[in-house]
Amino acid sequence: MVPLLVLLVVAVALVAVVVAVASGRLDVDPLAEPVHSTPDHGLPAEPDADDVDAVRFDTAPRGYRMDEVDARLATLRDDLAERERTLDSLRAPTEDG
Repeated sequence: MVPLLVLLVVAVALVAVVVAVASGRLDVDPLAEPVHSTPDHGLPAEPDADDVDAVRFDTAPRGYRMDEVDARLATLRDDLAERERTLDSLRAPTEDG
């Protein structure tokens, strides 16, 4: 008799919670703002290739795939490094001038 009573109380409580959520009386936000666990240093106004390696992101269950973020950052770093090398070679004094 006691297990049946416990089961009945749990069932009534479960129905009450479902009705409260469905009617909007119980505020449930499954996509609440994430909590940041690392400081966001971001990138400086004029980043160079070395700055990209210092960027860090928080991890979250519904966040980005880390391997894709790492791949994009590596591409960005390599592109910036190539541009820096090109600029340095253009700025270097030539032997003719």
